[in-house]
Amino acid sequence: MTPLVSRLSRLWAIMRKPRAAVGSGHRRQAASQERRQKHAKSNSQAKPSACDGLASQPEEVVLQASVSPYHLFRDVAEVTAFRRSLLSWYDQEKRDLPWRRRAEDEVDPDRRAYAVWVSEVMLQQTQVATVINYYTGWMQKWPTLQDLASASLEEVNQLWAGLGYYSRGRRLQEGARKVVEELGGHMPRTAETLQQLLPGVGRYTAGAIASIAFGQATGVVDGNVARVLCRVRAIGADPSNTLVSQRLWGLAQQLVDPARPGDFNQAAMELGATVCTPQRPLCSQCPVQSLCRAHQRVEREQLLASRSLSGNPDVEECALNTGQCQLCLPASEPWDQTLGVVNFPRKASRKPPREESSATCVLEQAGALGGAQILLVQRPNSGLLAGLWEFPSVTWEPSEQLQRKALLQELQRWAGPLPATRLRHLGEVVHTFSHIKLTYQVYGLALEGQTPVTTVPAGARWLTQEEFHTAAVSTAMKKVFRVYQGQQPGTCKGSKRSQVSSPCSRKKPCMGQQVLDNFFRPHISTDASNLNSAAQ
Repeated sequence: MTPLVSRLSRLWAIMRKPRAAVGSGHRRQAASQERRQKHAKSNSQAKPSACDGLASQPEEVVLQASVSPYHLFRDVAEVTAFRRSLLSWYDQEKRDLPWRRRAEDEVDPDRRAYAVWVSEVMLQQTQVATVINYYTGWMQKWPTLQDLASASLEEVNQLWAGLGYYSRGRRLQEGARKVVEELGGHMPRTAETLQQLLPGVGRYTAGAIASIAFGQATGVVDGNVARVLCRVRAIGADPSNTLVSQRLWGLAQQLVDPARPGDFNQAAMELGATVCTPQRPLCSQCPVQSLCRAHQRVEREQLLASRSLSGNPDVEECALNTGQCQLCLPASEPWDQTLGVVNFPRKASRKPPREESSATCVLEQAGALGGAQILLVQRPNSGLLAGLWEFPSVTWEPSEQLQRKALLQELQRWAGPLPATRLRHLGEVVHTFSHIKLTYQVYGLALEGQTPVTTVPAGARWLTQEEFHTAAVSTAMKKVFRVYQGQQPGTCKGSKRSQVSSPCSRKKPCMGQQVLDNFFRPHISTDASNLNSAAQ
């Protein structure tokens, strides 16, 4: 038997032992360390060690014949080295973020958990730089669960406007109300009960709250953590695959430090966000580079490419390197020398968002007290952009005539009889939501010389331009309004060409062509010219 086969056989035998039987002394030591932690008093349940966590989820760590130990951590020493290196780096390099300061300084466990909850929900699919101001404003307005529970959905949508994925804010408030009205104002203390009892709280968010706020030794896997784990253990398969996802959660649970679970999870996320990035990772700055199998693979391939190695190099690799391992790079996407560690992981190509079209109109009138007003209507309380305000809109019609007729009928439903001849097409706005690419055909209609409309049905309101910018409206509607503003007489403002197109974004003719045009064309005033081009 070769040394490599012998070593793998012994490792296989160790890994097949029940996890619950490993290291009871280690668990006692971890428990004593946990009791010394800053927030241990707030946790009414015992915090399991890493081994306990693995024992409670055996389906995630039991090896199958199709998975090689190469993709796992071989022993306690390797796990300990990973924890120590990552936490030491985090203590020195972590970013100063408002939610981290709150979690560290807040003594009350429920307020601490609420602060973590808000941050984790806001950070879903949203960059840290964008979240900071929203989070600060939110916590200033609603510093406690009770404050949020007493707020209206309109207030929540108004503060959330522009952050995207608007159902997050609604579910966050629903959860706060449930805690206040049904749970006595106390947050559930474990990841399991958080996920079970709170609407919109999934496995990751529950684990983040439980580990950061209550010190529960539970691992978490978000996009950043998944990327780190895939590279550290050379997992090239798609992380969204069910089997791969289970392996990643098992690794996260194995690695989480029972003495500092919240810090460890945040450190893993921080590493993925700032060093182990999707493109151009900073491997030279990585604290766990020596344990990274992706980095080892890069070095091996570089040596082979330079022909410094002959025969079979003495470098550890997957024992099932026959195309059967479900965690290795897929056979259809072999190693790409130009990608380096970015070979791991390979994600399935995203399904393109479905395309939809809509027509929307900015209806403007002179206010009763002076100043312009615009009409907004409220969307249904379910579905896309639920409860937000928008300009009256209809689905796209195949012909311009039918489009104008449908849009006028919608406008008249809210504002009464309107002059059809004043309806102008101004351009279009393309806005991509998470799963929909929506093209808005933008129209404008200004009511001039008419008595202002003062009463509208429920679900509609007239707002000044200043009120519009602070209302609960989506980013898409703000783009639509910019097109409308840009097409008023004497102006030609616009947004990025990739998002907005309008008649005044057409390319200007060259100087010579302008001279010829001016010679053969009768003189037209600037304002009239703009109006005519906008009406085309």
